[in-house]
Amino acid sequence: MNSRGSEAGVRGGTLSQRARPVKPTVVGKSIRQFLRSLRERNTSAHTIKAYAGDLRSFSEYVGSRNWPSIDHLAIRGFLSRLYERGLSKTSVARSLAAVRSLYRWLGQEGIVGQNPAALVATPKLPKKLPRVPTIEEMNGALDGRMPEAAAFPERDRLILELLYGCGIRNSELISINLDDIRLSAETILIRGKGKKERYVPFGESVTAALKAYLPVRRNQLGASKKITHALLINFRGGRLTTRSVGRILKKVAVAKGLSPDVHPHTLRHAFGTHLLEEGADLRAIQEMLGHERLSTTQRYTQLSMKHVLAVYDQTHPRAK
Repeated sequence: MNSRGSEAGVRGGTLSQRARPVKPTVVGKSIRQFLRSLRERNTSAHTIKAYAGDLRSFSEYVGSRNWPSIDHLAIRGFLSRLYERGLSKTSVARSLAAVRSLYRWLGQEGIVGQNPAALVATPKLPKKLPRVPTIEEMNGALDGRMPEAAAFPERDRLILELLYGCGIRNSELISINLDDIRLSAETILIRGKGKKERYVPFGESVTAALKAYLPVRRNQLGASKKITHALLINFRGGRLTTRSVGRILKKVAVAKGLSPDVHPHTLRHAFGTHLLEEGADLRAIQEMLGHERLSTTQRYTQLSMKHVLAVYDQTHPRAK
């Protein structure tokens, strides 16, 4: 064989060995469309990211099968595969929830006529309530001077006051802009999940923390020569991240005597629990927390024995 023929043969061999593009599957295409619809509905970025990972695993499991060939037994097989990979019941339950949401969308779009995921039982999860700091512990953490661990004392106090005083999520906290604060009305405009907005009230402690922080923030921005609308800033003048808030909270809270496993959601949970203990209406708590369903608020708030006994004493005819 001459060199030209040999070269052509090499080229031919290279082409035949070259990886061909993988053809998108029916399930894979639908998943991409579903995720696009979530983005168009302004669904939380965290939710979309979680769904994308779970549904990618589902797509890999079912392979090239089409929708009519995927029944509830196939979905159970998918969950079994997740268990084999060492995933926890919580993670498996989340994956099933993602598949159910996908099927609901498929039904709305007329792609499938039934939802086999609805026939698959959700893994039973242990019912354990997170440990919530008591009212006394929270007052102890917020009263008095900030510890030396607080690198930016005025800002760090405001972080604690807002998380506990307003019951907002970490992501909602870092999204607050200066224009969102209504000092005279003692309310803050909060942008929640799905970009839904709500006004949350705050009290004297938050007001005092705001008034102490805002002049320091102004000086810090002047030193950094940066312009930002963000309420909470770092030393460079940029907006704080959720990860930064978590680190700041843990450092300050532990120095003030709270549990080392404290995180921003702990204070949100304490907010709801303490309001309930003091007799607040569950619907009002639901509104302030930004829950769509009252059932979420009922699961979220920790009914203490103090509250249960108080309700019994006040309402049962044989208790009076």
